[in-house]
Amino acid sequence: MAIDNIFWIFFIFLFFYPQLMFKLKLIQRYNCIKKLEKERKTRVIAMIHRQETLALFGIPLYRFINMEDSEEVLRAIRMTSDDVPIDLILHTPGGLVLASEQIAMALKEHKAKTTVIIPHYAMSGGSLISLAVDEIIMDKNAVMGPVDPQIGQYPAASILNVIDTKYVDELEDETLILGDIAKKAINQVGEFVYWLLKDKMSEEKAKYITELISTGVWTHDYPLTINKLKDMGIKVNTNVPKTMYDLFDLYKQPTGQKPSVQYVPAPYGKIK
Repeated sequence: MAIDNIFWIFFIFLFFYPQLMFKLKLIQRYNCIKKLEKERKTRVIAMIHRQETLALFGIPLYRFINMEDSEEVLRAIRMTSDDVPIDLILHTPGGLVLASEQIAMALKEHKAKTTVIIPHYAMSGGSLISLAVDEIIMDKNAVMGPVDPQIGQYPAASILNVIDTKYVDELEDETLILGDIAKKAINQVGEFVYWLLKDKMSEEKAKYITELISTGVWTHDYPLTINKLKDMGIKVNTNVPKTMYDLFDLYKQPTGQKPSVQYVPAPYGKIK
């Protein structure tokens, strides 16, 4: 066989192999979702934001909640009968407030039971979505986070704090505009969080939780552990189905780079 033919065969292989592997991974994910649905008798929706790899160049893509996500989740909910429970597997650093609120509203209005399962973390917009459901299931080491709005690269609460420490004539117009937007954003998110919580608990407790998580009491990446959430009055449990972990394993980080964590991928009992 001519050298140039071997080269072209090799080039075609390099082009199609990653795409075939990705298609195989998708099939494995769908099969795992079907297995989990059969076990729990629910509609399972997975919104897992881990790095994916572009088929040709191996470039990692960092994911977050966007409008495309909300469109797909809302479509899945519309396709689910009112008497069918929904499980949302959620792994996300957060994302757009509008997209997160749309998903939260759709879950809250679904007539059958809704559950969020958090294998590792659901921060910011992910936490907002989690507050909308009937049951929150978390891995014992998983965390949620505050939902205080961010204006550009700054927390809205911090912008207001800066404005409060200076005279108005010392501030630029842009800073004052940001302050106005920040105040509105905090009020809007607070109103939404309270709406999500008011039917689940007393008015006093709903206002207390809203104040804690939406007004910048903590930094935006502050980890709300299971114990912290329970202390706040949010009900959570750790009854994570094993099949959920099997599904989560199918969303591995890209392998085209040296891993920073390595171990023997097998269950261990007592080591003799």
